[in-house]
Amino acid sequence: MSPTRYRGYQSFSYLEAGTDYTEFVPSADVGRLPEHDLGLTAAESARAERLLADTVVVSLHDHPVRLPRHTRTELFDWNRGARLAYGYEGLSRSGLDAVFDNLGWGACESRNGWKWDDVITDLGMRFCDFAHQDYVIRAESVADIRRAHAEGRLAVVAGLEGAALIENEIDRLDVLYGLGVRQIGIAYSDANALGSGLRERGDGGLTSLGRRAVRRMNQLGMAVDVSHSGDRTALEVIEASERPVLITHAGARGVWDTPRMKPDEVIRACAESGGVIGIEAAPYTTLSARHRRHSIESVMDHFRYCVDLVGIEHVAFGPDTFFGDHLDLHHVMSEKWGVADTIRSGPEFETVDAVAGMENPGECFRNITRWLVRHGYSDDEIAAVIGGNVLRVLEKIW
Repeated sequence: MSPTRYRGYQSFSYLEAGTDYTEFVPSADVGRLPEHDLGLTAAESARAERLLADTVVVSLHDHPVRLPRHTRTELFDWNRGARLAYGYEGLSRSGLDAVFDNLGWGACESRNGWKWDDVITDLGMRFCDFAHQDYVIRAESVADIRRAHAEGRLAVVAGLEGAALIENEIDRLDVLYGLGVRQIGIAYSDANALGSGLRERGDGGLTSLGRRAVRRMNQLGMAVDVSHSGDRTALEVIEASERPVLITHAGARGVWDTPRMKPDEVIRACAESGGVIGIEAAPYTTLSARHRRHSIESVMDHFRYCVDLVGIEHVAFGPDTFFGDHLDLHHVMSEKWGVADTIRSGPEFETVDAVAGMENPGECFRNITRWLVRHGYSDDEIAAVIGGNVLRVLEKIW
């Protein structure tokens, strides 16, 4: 990897804050919380840094924006303004070469969000900001990701967590592809015209329209994600797809028994399709019986379980983090997103202020790599799970 090309750009600095748009003070993307100590020796730290530099490192799912500092009182106004500040500096220190950025939840006027106009506005605002700087590039191919690694840039892949916005218009998938979107989830927790989400009591499976959508996404070369789909829907998506299917951000129900986690059957089917599961770290998701206080240790319990279940070649990471207080965001948005019940259900857990070691996009992959080094994984194994596995699968999808 070349030295980072980041030169200090801040989001929307081509405009005058307070005159051209309403300014919200964003959370810090560097130094907001103390660095997490994993107890590495100097030699282990050096090895981790070498691996981050030499490997194409890919986050399969994140939200690399800076939340407003006063999230609980300002979140909805900030969303409607659609100018979501990007964590450029934090990302430049993250070790990442590429990140799947799931858009479409900003600019939401609707109570339930993710309508067509909302998503197009969010996408256009994000790409307008990108156009005024020279560190981030819009990634639409594996070649773009490899170029970002070689040039010290960050490749951002546009993705969407759910497909409700296409309604019954299959050709909207073509429009989204033309605008740069390269990954879409079938359903975001609630059912839509394509299939059922994970919070539905009854899972009706993939609909006829959903089958047409999967076929079109295969034809386009757009990755299909089942992270928030119901179990039956996920299995039927995998069966219907001619290309590998992704679970971009989830964990194992065999480790933590909640609907948000995936059962062994779905994880195995994903792997058998040639796909990967990205282990996530959003607050109170990837907990474990061994570590009921959410931290990198509980996240890695899911990693180890999935490696044992399907092999290390089918496991990656999709931390699903923000710059700022993710727990405050959950408090404000969980009912709107329809995920409060899926998070709070299941075993008892200890509350936290932040997921130690996996709190934001700037620290996740550096700490994942350090943890893997500390626990004796080989260079090849580490290179696979922090990026190599995702690249191999994308070569088959895109």
